[in-house]
Amino acid sequence: MLIGNKSDLAHRRAVSKEEGEQFAKENGLLFLEASARTAQNVEEAFIKTAAKILQNIQEGVFDVSNESSGIKVGYGRSQGPSGSRDGTVSQRGACCS
Repeated sequence: MLIGNKSDLAHRRAVSKEEGEQFAKENGLLFLEASARTAQNVEEAFIKTAAKILQNIQEGVFDVSNESSGIKVGYGRSQGPSGSRDGTVSQRGACCS
């Protein structure tokens, strides 16, 4: 994912949207322009990246049985023996507290 940041500051643009799109295309990347200030496309960048990773898994591009692919299937970060990373036991039953 290539993200053009600070899209809310068009008057200070150093790279055109077309240049960013072309670079992303040439390098096999997704492209979005985003602004943390206005939150434009911030969540969308994460969603599109996750969707592309899932698509690649489903198409066999990534071998999730091999951790060297950089992908570990499971619920969040590794946790200590009693539940969470800080040693407390979560009552929620989900991945995160």
